[in-house]
Amino acid sequence: MANNNQSRVARHQNGAKKPKKRHPIRRIFLWLLALFVVVLVAGGGLFTYYAMSAPKVTQAQLSSQSSSVIYDSSGNKIRTLGLENRSYAAGNEIPQTLKDAIVSTEDRRFYSNFGIDPVRILGAAYSNFTGSSGLQGGSTLTQQLVKLAVFSTKKSDQTLKRKAQEAWLAIKVDRSYSKNQILEFYVNKVPLANGVYGMGTAAHYYYNKSLKELDLAQLALIAGMPQAPNTYDPYTNPSAAKARRDLVLQAMVTNKKITSQQAKQAAAVPITEGLVDQQKQTNTETDNVTDAYISQVVAEVKKKTGLNPYTDGLKIHTNLNMKVQKRLYDIVNTDNYVSFPDDLLQTGVTMTDVKTGKVTAMIGGRKTGNVQFGLNRAVQTSRSSGSTIKPLLDYGPAIEYLNYSTYQQMEDTKYTYAGTSTQLYDWDFEYMGRISLRTALAQSRNVPAVRTLDKVGLTKATQFINGLGITFAKPLELQNGIGADVSSLQEAAGYAAFANGGTYYKPYLINKVEKPDGTSETFDPQGKRAMKSATAYMITDVLKDVISSGTGTSAQISGLHQAGKTGTTNYSDDELNNSTSISSSMAKDSWFTGYSKDYAISVWTGYDQPQQHGLTSTEQQVAANIYRELMQYANTETNASGGNWTKPSSVVAANILKGSNPAQLAASGASSSQVTRELFVRGTQPTTVASSTTSSRRKTSTSSSSISSSSSSLASSSFSSAVSSASSSAIEQSSSQVSQSSSSAASQSTNNGQSNANTTTTDPNANQNTTNSSNTQTPSSNTGS
Repeated sequence: MANNNQSRVARHQNGAKKPKKRHPIRRIFLWLLALFVVVLVAGGGLFTYYAMSAPKVTQAQLSSQSSSVIYDSSGNKIRTLGLENRSYAAGNEIPQTLKDAIVSTEDRRFYSNFGIDPVRILGAAYSNFTGSSGLQGGSTLTQQLVKLAVFSTKKSDQTLKRKAQEAWLAIKVDRSYSKNQILEFYVNKVPLANGVYGMGTAAHYYYNKSLKELDLAQLALIAGMPQAPNTYDPYTNPSAAKARRDLVLQAMVTNKKITSQQAKQAAAVPITEGLVDQQKQTNTETDNVTDAYISQVVAEVKKKTGLNPYTDGLKIHTNLNMKVQKRLYDIVNTDNYVSFPDDLLQTGVTMTDVKTGKVTAMIGGRKTGNVQFGLNRAVQTSRSSGSTIKPLLDYGPAIEYLNYSTYQQMEDTKYTYAGTSTQLYDWDFEYMGRISLRTALAQSRNVPAVRTLDKVGLTKATQFINGLGITFAKPLELQNGIGADVSSLQEAAGYAAFANGGTYYKPYLINKVEKPDGTSETFDPQGKRAMKSATAYMITDVLKDVISSGTGTSAQISGLHQAGKTGTTNYSDDELNNSTSISSSMAKDSWFTGYSKDYAISVWTGYDQPQQHGLTSTEQQVAANIYRELMQYANTETNASGGNWTKPSSVVAANILKGSNPAQLAASGASSSQVTRELFVRGTQPTTVASSTTSSRRKTSTSSSSISSSSSSLASSSFSSAVSSASSSAIEQSSSQVSQSSSSAASQSTNNGQSNANTTTTDPNANQNTTNSSNTQTPSSNTGS
């Protein structure tokens, strides 16, 4: 009995089922499946969320040329980009061979997908993950069309959100339009090289034929270009273009659209066969007026936004004052305002708002014909600025870093560049001896400028001019103190900092860009302190003398307070020896850069072929004349303030006894001919008052030696506390006691006690207000001022 019970217990135990253990692989699979479901649900939810915020896509967007519209500062339309370079090809004008080429190359399952291609997306993801065949894209033709019609093609905009919206809109487009309609939109939307958009336009541009007239080889080339238009340009990269064309032909064979024999015959055709010369675009009259400005707008849009104004359907709002721009165009292209010697003389002009940096007008040349986006001489930097560089590189830094006053004494004497035998000359081949900074800058003397740059140091001077937005490819040298390669755009912006009290505003042409998806980018003034207000005011005060009585009297405008600087460059000895068309009396370049409290204008004039044409002394005045006419019109048209500058508290004005060295305050009884009004950085102004005896001695002195003796006598004199009291009354003395124009040509010739015998210039054109042109001999060139 016991044995039976034990047997039953044993059987019961043996028959009990043991719990099964799950296989680890199965467990991992279940976890992955769950994770996939979660990702799928989350991804679907995120896709739905993004899709709900997708912009609308209309037939107008799909079928239009996606041209961009450019507006002036008043909101008026001034140019449309894109339409001029497109010929729309209707569906019945697109040959089936071209459709086969596009589909075979870009989207082989185009006719069977629903706007997106899951197989293509997974294949691209796998290839990208494994690196088996390089990076691939998962976009269908429909997605590419949506991107061109609605979204930016900029890489930084290819976000997950944009990809989701792009896919959703592609599905909607596929449901709304037939495959042939989508292909038609695509054919007319894609960009090709040389500013050509649409394959119908490309047929005319490259072969001067319609699409239906092209053969297989030509259609294959056009079909393959949109992937990388510039790379496959048959004019500039024929080998790459041929390789791409042949790849398209092979894809058509693989897709069974042509035979191997047809592909072989087409591949044997030279890539250049049938190509015609590129034809230059013809401008309308309005296009000619705004050509240089618009060319910079296009460049600025691309640089700041990464968008393409030709393809992205933008609304571009600019800072262009169209009325001022039209007047500028008339000034340089007619003889109604300025007399030009011939149609070959060229110019580049830029005008900016000194308070914001807005570029309000620009011209890149004159008498250029109907050439679109030709050479823009307003922004080129291959011509020397001459003496217009002096305030930016020499005297501005001297006031900023060394606290120079406008009376700072300088030596205009024989000078040779250190380490060379090259002598530096002034424009009249004479030296004025000891003169003030005011005289040196207003009369554009070269030697004091280079000596000043040497005192400041190239490091500090470079730092100063870099702060004004002007940089150079190579380190500056002392010879650059009288000329460096800059553009009118750079100079207008740099001088504007003097005009507004020391703030540099980066010049800009666009203020707003609206995108097709409803978003926009706005651009505001970018200003930064570039110098002390004292520096800006003191430079301005001296540059006012340039226009009132110095080298820039041609720029005078009645009732308008303004400041400016002339500049010319001479030919080197080698250039003179190698040309029979130019002479040493001619200049290669002539500049005038000036400003009011509202606008800064920089003008360059010269010839594109300077070895064949030079500027005579009369022609060197053209730059100042252009400036004058434009500034006068701009101030009238815009109701600008035209006011004078207000002296900051950091600057002290003082009546100085001419010729005193160091500077001494003129005694109260000194005559106006003995006194010059000068500016000092507060804290550096003189406190010593010249005695009446010294003033009398100054009045009768007629030689440098007597002046020097007088200066020594003054230096050794001692004054009681009463003198200190007298000094404070002399500082900030009313300008009614002395003439405000203390730097006139006549008074400055004898300024600082320099005798007439030593300062009389020999310039034969002195009475014609000739822009300075020195015969500076540097190791590499002969640069003028």
